[in-house]
Amino acid sequence: MLTKSDPDEIQSFLADASYLRGGHVERVAFPETVAEVAAILTQASRDKTQVTVSGAGTGTVGGRVPFGGIVLATEKLSQIKSLIHEDAGGRGVGEAGVRLIDFQEFVRAQGLLYPPDPTEQSCFLGGTVATNASGSRSFKYGPTRKYVQRVKVVLAQGEVLDLRRGEIKADETGRIIVPLPSGQAIQCQLPEYQMPQVRKHASGYYVEPGMDVLDLFIGSEGTLGVIVEVEVTLIRRPERLISGIVFFPSDEKLLAFVREARSRSLRTRSTGSQWVSGQAEVDARALEYFDDQSLGFLREKYEAVPTNAAGAVFFEQESKAATDDSLMMQWLTLLESNGALVDDSWFALNEQEQEKLREFRHQLPVLMNEWFARHRQRKVSTDMAVPDQNFADLLRCYKETLLSSNLRYTIFGHIGDNHVHVNILPRNDQEASAAHTIYQAFIRRALELGGTVSAEHGIGKLKREYLKQMYGDPHLKAMARLKVAFDPAGILGRGNIFSEDYLNELN
Repeated sequence: MLTKSDPDEIQSFLADASYLRGGHVERVAFPETVAEVAAILTQASRDKTQVTVSGAGTGTVGGRVPFGGIVLATEKLSQIKSLIHEDAGGRGVGEAGVRLIDFQEFVRAQGLLYPPDPTEQSCFLGGTVATNASGSRSFKYGPTRKYVQRVKVVLAQGEVLDLRRGEIKADETGRIIVPLPSGQAIQCQLPEYQMPQVRKHASGYYVEPGMDVLDLFIGSEGTLGVIVEVEVTLIRRPERLISGIVFFPSDEKLLAFVREARSRSLRTRSTGSQWVSGQAEVDARALEYFDDQSLGFLREKYEAVPTNAAGAVFFEQESKAATDDSLMMQWLTLLESNGALVDDSWFALNEQEQEKLREFRHQLPVLMNEWFARHRQRKVSTDMAVPDQNFADLLRCYKETLLSSNLRYTIFGHIGDNHVHVNILPRNDQEASAAHTIYQAFIRRALELGGTVSAEHGIGKLKREYLKQMYGDPHLKAMARLKVAFDPAGILGRGNIFSEDYLNELN
């Protein structure tokens, strides 16, 4: 097994996309087998050496940034092990270090689709499970959790669990019993907090009455065990897509369109059919938002963005050749009835046109990164989501606060799930301080509106205090007790989700 300790060789494992500073570690281990993972963890538990699990480093909350101990890198666990076709789609099995884009291309070549689509597709399959990753297609398909049918996970003491959905569930009191290969068993009590009623949620351990124990590991951010292999559900690849970037003259008209597009899409799914009265019905798989500030950035490269647009929405729906015309008519009718700038908007019915729309969507992060480089500052970015009925209030809070602050910003993202990212763009240290104060105010408002502090990026090390605001100290203590049941020495992912202080109280 390869191990590295030279500072120059391990430097890249001391950071992730959060740019959290100060990471340090003794060595990085690169196991190639499950047995090697188990050996690393067994020894670390004996020595009480903390272990940080490292995926591709695309996380934005500091989860893989180590502060002592060793790093367990999953990049050599990189085999796609099998693909099985079934009537409705199929199943795929891959190791934790398989790049998501490689896995998606592999199943696509087989006429199938793995729906989760986080923006950064160089992430690892295991990392997407550990964070319950989502993305633009989550409006229709939901997050990673929905597709995970089995995980192989190595616990901190070296025991290997092979958990299949439906095999082990919590009882009605929240008690769980997990038999181990050694003949022993883990017994513990689930925390009793209520998760927010939002469609996207990645804040702490998943808890619900009678839940599947498999779901504890999905979104656990490397704190309960090391995911080494995953089996996921696949669906049939859509024959065609229709999509558009549609501009609106006001926020009111844009939000009215989103509400109607969302409700019609959810109604179509509830009936189980895209056909109503002989015609295809609206069923968006993505509804993505760009505010006026985002459009201002994009005009640097796209002069065709109308100057009178207050915002835009990207929509996408699956189709077939026989339904393209009827679906497009449905969308045009919906857009016109909500006052969209239809004549100035862009639509795509073939792959070449759709690629141009995707390029437009991806240019915004590129342009903002150029901004950060010029000003030598880091963005301050939100990740909250709220229930449907409260989103307009949250968006109003964002805009009114930011307009009065004189800070540069953009607001864009997954409006179908009431989950947009506010990116505050400070130009100097004083503005950076003001941006963090505003961010904290946004957290408080999202919680007042019944929301979650993290909809898709997780908690990691950067958002622990916000999770405490969301759930309170007693529930974080219950999370710590749950962790210790699976990881008695407290070696895995220390500092992720909640402060190490909670573990120190128990050990």
